[in-house]
Amino acid sequence: MNSGKTVFAQLMSFLPWYEFDRWVQRYTGIYKVQHFNCRQQLIVMMFAQMTNKESLRDIEACLNAIPEKLYHAGFRSLIKRSTLADAIESRDWRIFADFAQVLIPEARALYKTDNYFNVDIDNMAFALDSTSIELCLSLFPWAKFRKHKGAVKAHTLIDLRGSIPTFIKLTDGLCHDVKVLDDLEYEPGAFYVMDRGYVAYKRLFRIHKDGVFFVTRAKRGMDFERLSSRKVNKNKGLICDQTIRLNGFSPAKDYPDTLRRIKFHDEVTSKTLVFLTNSTRAKAIIITQLYKERWK
Repeated sequence: MNSGKTVFAQLMSFLPWYEFDRWVQRYTGIYKVQHFNCRQQLIVMMFAQMTNKESLRDIEACLNAIPEKLYHAGFRSLIKRSTLADAIESRDWRIFADFAQVLIPEARALYKTDNYFNVDIDNMAFALDSTSIELCLSLFPWAKFRKHKGAVKAHTLIDLRGSIPTFIKLTDGLCHDVKVLDDLEYEPGAFYVMDRGYVAYKRLFRIHKDGVFFVTRAKRGMDFERLSSRKVNKNKGLICDQTIRLNGFSPAKDYPDTLRRIKFHDEVTSKTLVFLTNSTRAKAIIITQLYKERWK
């Protein structure tokens, strides 16, 4: 019988706790703390995430059902849901957010040669999307969404090599997706893949000027002028690969440079898709493959 550390405690030992303690000190996470400190709070929440617990009562019942094993799992005392609720409500969330930013680069380095990323490029590639999470409006009156329904939006940027989140922002349900483009810190030379809900030409042009590549879907009825065309391999589903310029006063003013328009028919879904990108060197089939990686 194993009397040493549990598997969970061994996993926790890989965390750089000296970095975590630095953020605790910065945001005064030890203020008026006697027993249940920030480190214990993080361990409890990571246990809840790994075991798919859905409530504080569920966490309390699961952990306290095995009191003789808590110490070997890394817990210093019985877990009470009231103590956990008070800690979540009162402690500075930036302690955990900034610690996550320490862990993300380490995780990304481990997945740099991820075999599940099936696009032949050396550039970093990210997918941006949002999802709405419905809430009870009477309990969360600030989460405005519908007249009788509340919601928050989770805007998430995923590193496609390993599916690691590198940016998450929570807003109310009425926040438009394109506003998140102003909050991102872009990596020059990287590809950012998004759907047409993020087509805002002024913001895309700002990304373009920073040396960043984007891949998105073209809006229906987009007014443009074709300047030139490239040869495409129609056996791979490509229909056209064009260099275009936007027409119309506002689009032409917001994005005065040229764009690349690629039309593609996907045999799996039987859909014809039109992509926009500012990348002029990547092969057209690579652009379509990047968007397929986003579907994962």
